[in-house]
Amino acid sequence: MEILRAQELSFRYPEASRPSLDRISFGIEEGEFIVLCGPSGSGKTTLLRHLKRELAPVGEKSGTVLYRGMELGELPPETAAGEIGMVFQNPDAQIVMETVWQELAFSMENMGLPPSVMRSRLAEFAGLFNLEPLLYKPVHELSGGQKQLVNLASVLLLHPRLLLLDEPTSQLDPVASREFIHLLRRLNEELSMTIILSEHRLEEAMPLADRVLVMEEGRLAACGTPRELVLASGREAGKGLEPYLPSASRLFLALSPEPDDRRPDQVPLTVREGKRWLGEAAVSRRLQPEAASAISLSSPGPAALHGAAGSADRGITASKPLLECRGISFRYEKDGPEVLRKLDFSLYRSELTAILGGNGAGKSTLLQVMAGLLKPQRGRLKPGSGMTAGYLAQNPLLYFSHDTVAEELVHMARYAGLSAAEGEREISALTDKLGLGGVLDSHPQDISGGEQQRTALALVLLLRPDILLLDEPTKGLDPSAKEELAELLGALALEGRNVTIVTHDVEFAARCATRCAMLFDGGIAAEGTPSAFFGANYFYTTAVGRIVRDWLPEALTVEDVMARW
Repeated sequence: MEILRAQELSFRYPEASRPSLDRISFGIEEGEFIVLCGPSGSGKTTLLRHLKRELAPVGEKSGTVLYRGMELGELPPETAAGEIGMVFQNPDAQIVMETVWQELAFSMENMGLPPSVMRSRLAEFAGLFNLEPLLYKPVHELSGGQKQLVNLASVLLLHPRLLLLDEPTSQLDPVASREFIHLLRRLNEELSMTIILSEHRLEEAMPLADRVLVMEEGRLAACGTPRELVLASGREAGKGLEPYLPSASRLFLALSPEPDDRRPDQVPLTVREGKRWLGEAAVSRRLQPEAASAISLSSPGPAALHGAAGSADRGITASKPLLECRGISFRYEKDGPEVLRKLDFSLYRSELTAILGGNGAGKSTLLQVMAGLLKPQRGRLKPGSGMTAGYLAQNPLLYFSHDTVAEELVHMARYAGLSAAEGEREISALTDKLGLGGVLDSHPQDISGGEQQRTALALVLLLRPDILLLDEPTKGLDPSAKEELAELLGALALEGRNVTIVTHDVEFAARCATRCAMLFDGGIAAEGTPSAFFGANYFYTTAVGRIVRDWLPEALTVEDVMARW
């Protein structure tokens, strides 16, 4: 049975130059798992908001959306609210209560469920999501990933038939992200819940999808099974699809025979399938694991491929630190646990540093301590002479206070002390580098999450900091935008600045960082170059690294493999 159908759906925001949705039509069967992907600003979030009646944006709309054969606007309020659930991209935008317990109960109270039913459901889902230790904690003390789990649980407590998710893993660490996606698979398989997942990190999501919808400039550019899209991307007409494919599929396209010889049953989507296919290919080319294990890649590493400057080893041993953390300890409450414990860490010029770790490990706290926004209770923060730092938080909405993106940029240029001519030049350059030309006249609240992220980054860069501290800078960015960001950050490092990112995006860190560090138990548990750091990890490594580890142990990206294959 068809649970959802969009018919010639079009939408234009007020005063927008082009439609955000342009005559989109599709149908979804009950129980399907749908992955929605496409560039930032292509209309994914706008489409999802039209499928959740209470969140439909204001603007000029045409076409219809049917839910179980009835127009969405004609559904009874309790049906629309209870049977169609949505998890937002920004977890803070969905939370309204003070404690986790209150937040979980809030949706059920609004639906008028009896207390006995509420308590039973709460007990079940608190155990399923491992939320019992957090039940009485204030929500503002949770990490971004913990907040997202609370949001999902609060939606599922209403037992929806259709679950809409807008990039829900953007703030989860790799392990939590994998668990989150596989929880969605369980909901889909065991409860036959229909799921529409908008996502940029597709390594785990795409293999689970029944179909993939690809959007571009408000239109439905492609639709098919994951393996159909992989084969289509190998043909000239489908080249734009390749960045959205899992690493195993991109390896297959790069190393397999000509397109006419490829078959759907050959296409690998997961690490297991990719390793099996690559093993057969390695045998046919006489590349044996035991022979390859001692080979060092002679090609440039991931950082060099993207123009990032310097070597982590050279930075640590030869240059004077821009900033030193010595014995830093920090806790939020007097009697609370220490988030950072006697931590030692240094930042150097011409270096792009990536800090990784689990949700709640203290990565954002460390970034704010280094930015001077939090004062440690013990230890010393030693900045270099005349050093300035710029900080980009996880939530870009914190940086907006004007009616258009252009006004935001002009105001920040003035605040930075730039003359009118200097400000115009800087804004023009950043607009080109970050692809913001099409949104300058838009309200910051009306643009996509990825565009908001890039706008906030432009505001910080206008301050010309020596150290750029970025908290989850790839959140909401599509693969092409990530490539452009990697080039920009690499260029900033080449200028002699330090760029330090906190990220859960292992693939991005492996491609662009010159040094990686793992934060655990309040301190730096491990650090090194990407090849050494990720090569020693089991989960905190790239999908390509897991696939080719037996043959090319230092390879982390498709480019690394191609350089040696």
